[in-house]
Amino acid sequence: MTFETLGLAPALLRALADSKYTVPTPIQAEAIPLVLAGRDVLGGAQTGTGKTAAFGLPLLQRLAEGQPAAATGPRKPRALILVPTRELAVQVSDSLRTYGRHLRLNVTTIYGGAGMQPQIEQLRRGVDILVACPGRLIDHLERGTAKLDAVELLVLDEADRMLDMGFLPSIKRILGRVPATRQTLLFSATFESQIKQLALEFMKSPEQVQVATQNTIAETIVHRAHPVDGQRKRDLLIDILATRHTEQVLVFGKTKHGCNRLAEQLEQAGLKAVAIHGNKSQAARQRALNDFKSGKARVLVATDVAARGLDIPNLPLVINHDLPMVAEDYVHRIGRTGRNGATGEALSLVSPDEAGLLRQIQRMLKQDIAMEPVKGFEPSRPIRVDNAPFAAPRGPRPQRGHRPHGKPAQAQPRHAHAGPKQHRGQGAGKPAGRRDSRA
Repeated sequence: MTFETLGLAPALLRALADSKYTVPTPIQAEAIPLVLAGRDVLGGAQTGTGKTAAFGLPLLQRLAEGQPAAATGPRKPRALILVPTRELAVQVSDSLRTYGRHLRLNVTTIYGGAGMQPQIEQLRRGVDILVACPGRLIDHLERGTAKLDAVELLVLDEADRMLDMGFLPSIKRILGRVPATRQTLLFSATFESQIKQLALEFMKSPEQVQVATQNTIAETIVHRAHPVDGQRKRDLLIDILATRHTEQVLVFGKTKHGCNRLAEQLEQAGLKAVAIHGNKSQAARQRALNDFKSGKARVLVATDVAARGLDIPNLPLVINHDLPMVAEDYVHRIGRTGRNGATGEALSLVSPDEAGLLRQIQRMLKQDIAMEPVKGFEPSRPIRVDNAPFAAPRGPRPQRGHRPHGKPAQAQPRHAHAGPKQHRGQGAGKPAGRRDSRA
């Protein structure tokens, strides 16, 4: 199957060819014809499956083919895309501009952490497609600087994450401002009860497209864990990065303060590192992501704000410095590696206090995670996972040979994924508090 067979317009095919995207992903192959046909779509897809293009390409085509409603003054948004975080808003906007480079459609992005006035000016000049985070969009609606009465297509991207972040009341307020006669697309990694209720309430006989089992993890990812005392995790991480792994790596921490401190400690050890989390300003977060994507920084230390939504190609290793408190977040974290057939590795540093969290992850994965002690970093007390305790070894133990970290697969046909080739980044996750991301 090719993009031509999906019925896309020549201007979009030309843009895809410019970016060397040749083969649609499964979610694109299933969703694009449905969206072009005007159907509401309930899409189940993890980050990295190409869902941005799955809704973005047909959305652009429908807007380009349709005639905007007659109006005096600046154009009002004809398409509204709601996303949970600032980083995802930037990425979706960049993707739409890339796919629509040969179309005359304006894309505007609004999110918290940035000045209101420049966004107001953009909205005044006229908008075709508005990509927005719920908190900031509510601000504009209350000020009267955003009007949604001309919206023809509504997209809820990463709806489950928006609900996790407490945006359900905001989403309902926003949905009350858009016309009832519209096309609605909802994409989510999971279909929990709230998502299903939202679909029943605001969608019209949606077609459901599920391209992967919920919480699916790529089979090309190897899961390993190093047992270690909590206070020695930093030293073990530095040892891994300094002696065993020399490529870029994404490291997940538990708290914002902890991520900042860990990045500083890695810098002191001679490892170029940057941190990203919800308390940083938008400019600081974007600067950190740009440094990592450009290779200026080797290590990106992140809270779960980076676990979803953004794309870094061919990342061979993800390290959990701290295990996530919710097992499902493990899936979103390690989804940064093992993409598009490439092999990858998910490495967790597990303290005795985290044994219960590791058990939850293993139950969710329905597989054991190999516990591999590192000589000189064995924990001071046993770590019990299921019925098999790991205790610190007695006496010398030969060091295991290190298995090379995953390398990217050989060249594959390029898919149209969440971001254009020249703008890659890393995902967004659950910030602390309802409006931490407002964004």
